[in-house]
Parts: sequence; C-alpha cells; structure tokens
Amino acid sequence: MTTGIPPLLVSVPSEQLAEDLTPAPDGAEVVLWDLSGDAPRDHIDIVVPPYMNGDTPYELLAAVTPRLVQGQSIGYEGVAEKLPEGLVFANAASVHETSTAELTVGLILAAQRHIDDFAVDTRDGVWKPQFTQSLADRRVLLIGYGGVGKATAARLLPFEVDLTVVARTARDEDGVRVHGIDELEALLPEAEIVVLTLPGGEETRGILDAETLALLPDGALVVNVGRGSLVDTDALVSETSSGRLRAALDVVDPEPLPEGHPLWGTPGVLISPHVGGASSAMRPRIAALVRRQVERMLAGEEPLNVVVRT
Repeated sequence: MTTGIPPLLVSVPSEQLAEDLTPAPDGAEVVLWDLSGDAPRDHIDIVVPPYMNGDTPYELLAAVTPRLVQGQSIGYEGVAEKLPEGLVFANAASVHETSTAELTVGLILAAQRHIDDFAVDTRDGVWKPQFTQSLADRRVLLIGYGGVGKATAARLLPFEVDLTVVARTARDEDGVRVHGIDELEALLPEAEIVVLTLPGGEETRGILDAETLALLPDGALVVNVGRGSLVDTDALVSETSSGRLRAALDVVDPEPLPEGHPLWGTPGVLISPHVGGASSAMRPRIAALVRRQVERMLAGEEPLNVVVRT
C-alpha cells in the first residue's frame, strides 16, 4: 500500500554502507553518492560524506539541501567553515571510541615493551631480549575525558596504572576526580605517560608545546590519539631526537607526515597512520548510527550528535 508520501532519501558514499543499511527502514530509500559528480537526486534528506576525506566538497551540498549531514568521524574541525549555510552536521560519536581506545592501549604497550623493536627483530630473524618498562604501576596522565578519553580510561585501569584525568573543567564524574586544564602544568612533572584524546581546533592547539613538554620527566612517553595539532611538532622533534622523551602517535602535524620528516626513524618514536577508528568495529557501528538517524528523522525527532549548525 502506497501512501503518496515520498521516501526519506539517504545518500551514502560506498556500496558497503548501502549494503549494511539493507533493508532500509520503512519509509526510507538509500542511494549512492560519494560527492563526486552530480547528485543522484535534486533533494537528499540525509547525506553521509566519505570517511576521512579532508577535501570533501561540502559546497556541493547546497544543491541538494539536506536536512542532516552525517559525518563518519568524531572530529569535525573545519567543517563549519566549509558547510553551506542552513545545514546541520552531526559527528560519529559512538562509532570510534572503543576502537581508538584499543589502539591507544596498543601503542602504549608497544612503546613500553618495545614491541616495535621485536617486530623488526622478527623480520630480520634476530633473537634480542630487552628489559623494558611496564604499563603496570606507571603514572598516566590522561588529557581529555570525552568519549575516547573515557573509553581509554576504562581500558587502562585494569593494567593497574596510577591514572590522573584532566579536562577543560574540574569536576567529579562517576566517581572519577577530573582535574581542570588549569592544573596541567602542576601535573605534568609527575607523569610517566601522557595520553592526549582531545579534539582539534584553536582552543587545544599546541597544548603540549616546548614549555609544557619540558615539564615532563626524562623518559616520559607522549601518546597522541586526538589530533596532531595538540602537540607542537618542532618541540616534540627536539625532545625525542635528544632521547629525553618518547612518543607513540596515531596523529601528527602535518598529516600525513612527509617523507624525510625527522620523526620518521627517530628512536623511541612509534607512529601509526591515523587509524584509531579504522577497524572492523567501524562498519556495523556507522551503519547503526545512520539507521538511528533515519529512524529519528522519520519519527520527527531531533538527530543525535549535532555539532554544527550553519
């Protein structure tokens, strides 16, 4: 039985996501559009842009007047400046937190236990035991207590670390004492491992610069899974090339890190290519989020995770 009401139209950038949304919720239709070339319809209710594409041509959305633009990443810096007027943008909170927290712990363990060295030794057929640093009993300073920060904290605590949490404002949350960012300089000298999970943007740019990095004790490990802009790259190069500090980085500035950059090959520096959310956990979770947004729009409810309104 037809109602005469046109279906709610959703565009997705890949056949895989379209498949994961099949069958579409009653009252919705899914079409493919990766924002290259002409839009498949004159109006699209929900547009899902491609994942991890810094050159997404958001200006094309003006022609299809979507009611919601559903990003596939947690981060959204720069979107407000590129999005046409009158649009609503939601990020992918709930999709990547667990996967990013897994990688965070993996990077810490790899750096502490020198698993990166052992991987090279394995390739070369070398048996070379090392006495390494534990994660257990280390003083960990977690900067950022949003979704990724909380997921990371939940995974670090079973390793029996001494965990201190810092966020924008001091508070007690779910039994956790959260220190304010104004306390950061007093906390850094005691931190053996610093984990950054903050979002990007001008407010957080260079939160670890030459002065704050200098406050860390010798041998401390800097772990960045937030955005590359959180750390002053030149200052980090200086501290790691001297051997005073170590680093495990999923995000860098600039990104991708160019060939010949001094961070490549620096002893004590481990780099993964911005893959915190790039795991098998993403596929079902982004599909579930898009499906929830469709169902909410069909029910006349506000979308989840709205972070930008132009």
